[in-house]
Amino acid sequence: MKVADLIVEMLEEHGVEYIFGVPGGAIEDINISLYNNKTIKPIVTKHEEGAAFMADGFARVSGRLGVCCSTAGPGASNLITGLASSYADSIPVLALTGQVATSVFGKGAIQESGSEGVNITSIFRHFTRYSGMVINENRTQYMVQKACRLALSGRSGPVHLSLPSDVMKKFAEKDGRNTTKYESRLFDRDGVKAAAQALAEAKKPAIIAGWGVMLSRGAKELLGLAQLLGIPVATSPKAKGVFPESSPLSLGVLGFAGSPVAKEYIIENDIDVLLAVGTSFNEMMTSGWDKRLRPTRHLIHIDVDTEEIGKNYDATIGLVGDARTVLKEICFATDRLVGDDVVERGVRSTRVQPEIRKLKEKHFGNGYVARPANNTLYHPQNLVMDLQNLFPEDTIYFADMGNTMAWAIRHLVIDRPYSFFLSLGFSSMGYAVAAPVGAKLAFPDRPIVTFVGDGSFLMNGFEVATAVNYNIPVVWVVFNNAMLGMVHHGRKLFATPIPEGIPSGFQRVNFAQVAEGLGARGILIEKPESITPELIREILASGRPTVLDVWIDEHAVPPIHSRIATVDKLF
Repeated sequence: MKVADLIVEMLEEHGVEYIFGVPGGAIEDINISLYNNKTIKPIVTKHEEGAAFMADGFARVSGRLGVCCSTAGPGASNLITGLASSYADSIPVLALTGQVATSVFGKGAIQESGSEGVNITSIFRHFTRYSGMVINENRTQYMVQKACRLALSGRSGPVHLSLPSDVMKKFAEKDGRNTTKYESRLFDRDGVKAAAQALAEAKKPAIIAGWGVMLSRGAKELLGLAQLLGIPVATSPKAKGVFPESSPLSLGVLGFAGSPVAKEYIIENDIDVLLAVGTSFNEMMTSGWDKRLRPTRHLIHIDVDTEEIGKNYDATIGLVGDARTVLKEICFATDRLVGDDVVERGVRSTRVQPEIRKLKEKHFGNGYVARPANNTLYHPQNLVMDLQNLFPEDTIYFADMGNTMAWAIRHLVIDRPYSFFLSLGFSSMGYAVAAPVGAKLAFPDRPIVTFVGDGSFLMNGFEVATAVNYNIPVVWVVFNNAMLGMVHHGRKLFATPIPEGIPSGFQRVNFAQVAEGLGARGILIEKPESITPELIREILASGRPTVLDVWIDEHAVPPIHSRIATVDKLF
């Protein structure tokens, strides 16, 4: 078969259902193969960055391979921000980019990005796990298998294949063998035993669950270990919800816009044994690598990537392996200790839970109490809480970068694992405009709601037209305050306020009208009482892509104070 047909058939065998992208001359061979395939559905986006974000959104919520494509040259380079976001968050995305024929390399062909000039394959190597050009038809199957294997195995991430048009037309035999291997569930048995012993003996232990627990789908094992030993759990901002936040053992999010309960319990008290699983201890989780985060006795650090263990805080017990597998093994090892004296000296939920409850009452009273707005506009905190109360419990939430993310991290209460997503690793504005479209295709039966700032929506808002084109009913909630909010409020919060040399504000946009122009439903919300249960039920029943343009109180200061303090201190 032709090389292009071979690639598409292999993607079908890998379970690929959608390819997100923008067509162009250099990738017409893949287009023809998709036309003849009929199984994989192309989703044509309005910009290649949106295609990469949608592939990421699909992969992020499902754990399966997301695929995006583009033509050569600028089409390929437009994927860069999206793939860099996937790379920073270890999301398995395959990017297929067209390329001019190898016979004209170096001659100045339009949009050439081969080895003699703008070398797109080399550029992609800096933010993918693998980037290669298919220049030999007989190596096609191997290269596709290698790309998929690297995308989905170990520390997952994006991969890239450049496809010259003349090679795509050549014929290749398909080898029946499939050497792709996805799962790697190794663990250190002695290290697991040592970790179990340390946790059982601990007087004041805690667990920090990071993004790696989300990637490994290890929420069940995390909950089991916490309940077994009565150990309180905090999550990183990106892993919010991987441990049920209404649990009496939940401390909430630690770090950026996180819970003051988590900060006081873990950072301001002496934790003797800290189990950190699937976290790199980055700036946003540690509030600038706060030294008080170090435990007094043991730091048990679990990560699939050896480079992360002990990178920012010294680990006394380092365990390389998949988060879910290692957590399960620690549970087994701890079970064997039940009944021994060592467990009797350990933590008990009956002692820990009242302490956590008192901290929550101290910081939140009897619950998350909404603050009144300063005027007739919506207070962002109220907006987040009202929407969660009105949308179904199985809703999947996305949050874009900026103040919107801060409000969502602090005030959403996520009890169902894998229901809250943000692209915090690379922190790309506009991600949560496009990515939820891919997420909705992965989970068509669950509502998808995304919180987006007006600045972010202006970057990728035309992807609403993509959702309209394919009838993908995402609900966008635009936090409209006519400014780049994190910049605006951040400048004021610094010890020495920063002047508005490059203005953070702009003229207010009517996004409801923009949505209508793109074929979606646009609803302008100028007053808090406008969002009612009847409105939300009607939106969900309509099955249409919908933009809620909510005018929010521009004076409301988001919970970004710890981030500003970190920047003031470090930079």
